[in-house]
Amino acid sequence: MSFTLATLKTAVQDYMESSESTFTTQLNTLITEAENRIFNAVQLPVQRKNVQGTTTISNRFLATPTDFYAPFSAAVITSNKYYYLDFKHPSFIKEYSPTTTVTGRPKYYSLLDDTAFELSPIPDAAYTVEIHYLYKPASLTAGSDSGTTVLSTDYPDSLLYGTLAEAAVFLKEPPESVANFEMRFKESLAAMKNLSEGRKQRDEYRYDALRQGVS
Repeated sequence: MSFTLATLKTAVQDYMESSESTFTTQLNTLITEAENRIFNAVQLPVQRKNVQGTTTISNRFLATPTDFYAPFSAAVITSNKYYYLDFKHPSFIKEYSPTTTVTGRPKYYSLLDDTAFELSPIPDAAYTVEIHYLYKPASLTAGSDSGTTVLSTDYPDSLLYGTLAEAAVFLKEPPESVANFEMRFKESLAAMKNLSEGRKQRDEYRYDALRQGVS
């Protein structure tokens, strides 16, 4: 089973036995809320990305990718070698390089906000930095009626029951109905976590083995 945007909307209307315009006009919002709950609860392997950026001399900040959600690692690449940066609290960064006179190849990084990393020491050259990060995929509602996403094709139960749980609250269904959809949603999330965490452990084992060989 998998869903397009159109077939998911149809399924939700069929389950809830409602096609009222006040309900159907909110379906995109309900789907998006379900997606947000899923991505807040589970990290999927498909959400990992690698990008490269370049530091600016004497500038401690490096912009995050436009679709950035959370960091996994950062590494300075120089002379064909990877130098992995340690992730630190912003206060550590300020204490380690309190003035612009402390420069060099960055060893540490922190997340200033959603738009920028803060580096320490402050770069003394234009370094290539590779960021391995978690991103939030586009919503199913951002595409066409025939469009699909990784959730709608690989994890359709979670998307369906998450949307139904939101729909039941919106329609003010009886508490037992809301609880039933919420239970089904949580069961599907548990299955997602078991699968994704198994892949994560495998990937981390491979990643660590590869990283140990980098000099």
